[in-house]
Amino acid sequence: MVQGASRGIGLEFVKQLLEKDKRGHVVATCRNPENSSGLDDLKTRYSDRLNILKLDVTSETTIQAAAHSVTQTYGHLNLLLNASGILSIPAVLQPETSLTKVHKSAMMLAYEVNAVGPILVIKHMWPLLKAGGGVGTTREAAVVATLSARVGSITDNHLGGWHSYRASKSALNQLTKTVSVEFARKKDPIVCILLHPGTVDTDLSRPFQKNVPQGKLFTREFCVNKLLSIIDGAKIQDNGKFFAWDGQEIPW
Repeated sequence: MVQGASRGIGLEFVKQLLEKDKRGHVVATCRNPENSSGLDDLKTRYSDRLNILKLDVTSETTIQAAAHSVTQTYGHLNLLLNASGILSIPAVLQPETSLTKVHKSAMMLAYEVNAVGPILVIKHMWPLLKAGGGVGTTREAAVVATLSARVGSITDNHLGGWHSYRASKSALNQLTKTVSVEFARKKDPIVCILLHPGTVDTDLSRPFQKNVPQGKLFTREFCVNKLLSIIDGAKIQDNGKFFAWDGQEIPW
């Protein structure tokens, strides 16, 4: 299941998952499925293996409804990818270059979408992940892979700024780490990892690409290929870890 699948990295995850496994089924969720031409195209090509559901991370009832639908249709999940996130919305949310530009409403929105939403998705998909484990895959356990960002690392923060986005990703890291500890304590066959995709050429990063060093702006295809390699190689001992796209662990 790919949460946040309407475009960008999430849509590319859906595409590559369908391409790499000729028998596997993929559930793609997003806030407005009817507005995603990318998902429509994939549905035309993979009508029997792609299930598209509505899921808005700011609405827990839609998360519950999606979980119920997946339960009724499949009974389990082997992989949950949380790919949704926000960085900027014109006239609503912009990365802050100074403390004077911090606004409560923007901070709360970033926290709700980037931190709270993915954790609620994990909460409601948890029984499905326990039921799935690694059955039918080469992995020893089910995997929860959530897209975070290097700027969420407190140790790695040398530039400052981007208060809301940084803090929301730091919160996401802490919440996911806490979930991973609970799964391990209960001996559930689930590995929770956080992934930093690098700077990828998507709508999210487009307004901020001018300062990206040459060779460090990745295509969606390259990024997702690298991240799927990490996911496919995930072991029980990786539970609760934070990886960059190249497989290197990132400090909290």
